Amino acid sequence: MEPERLERFARHIVLPEIGGAGQAALAGSHVLLVGLGGIGAPALQYLAAAGIGTLTLVDDDDVDLTNLQRQTIYTTRDIGHGKAVAARRWVSNFDNALDVTISDARITPESAARVVESVDLVLDGTDNFATRLAVSDACVAERVPLLSAAVGRFQGQVGAFAGHLVGQPCYRCYVGDAFDADDCDTCAEDGMLGAMAGWAASFAAMQAVRILVSGNGGMGEPQWGQLHLLDGLKPGMRSLKIAKDPACKACGSTIG
Repeated sequence: MEPERLERFARHIVLPEIGGAGQAALAGSHVLLVGLGGIGAPALQYLAAAGIGTLTLVDDDDVDLTNLQRQTIYTTRDIGHGKAVAARRWVSNFDNALDVTISDARITPESAARVVESVDLVLDGTDNFATRLAVSDACVAERVPLLSAAVGRFQGQVGAFAGHLVGQPCYRCYVGDAFDADDCDTCAEDGMLGAMAGWAASFAAMQAVRILVSGNGGMGEPQWGQLHLLDGLKPGMRSLKIAKDPACKACGSTIG
């Protein structure tokens, strides 16, 4: 690692749980970030700050004035422009040593496998079940781990899934098949505390780092199948374990 990069990530490297080997693992990792909204925008800031070497950013939406309350990489100058393009511009200004590719095509069940192949981790911050399930199913098929994060009002959730592994659940095991329709509630209808999106997103970024350095063992297990529920009103957090569904149409064959 070049001296400038060593200095940039010095606060990571002095952590025994990460160290030089962990930082090198982050630099060599490829993360796909699906959705650049309330979760994806602040999560991207911490993924880039962590030195994730290769980032693929996917969002088919444009920046809107209402986004600025919580989607912290955008400014008023970005309104009306594509989120993926604006996000790549942000990363380039922040750290031009990172390799960034973008897509403004909406992910579908037909295209998802092509999008997730060859990445080390997917972080899904989209706002509808149809896309989440398409991404999850593709992750199982392509044997890619998935972090799924969501937020609304004063609540958030972050879960790590590896349904391609024997005995481990996928996201579909958690929500079932009833949500394949594009039918989520939206923050326009329900509202959202901007800082709540930041909490869920930064926690998701931390879990991403945990997974990517897990080969070195420093931050512990990847926590597959654990769902962390965040409550901004208490405030507090609780965790629960998701069971693998033997009848799951995506990962049921990997019961073992």
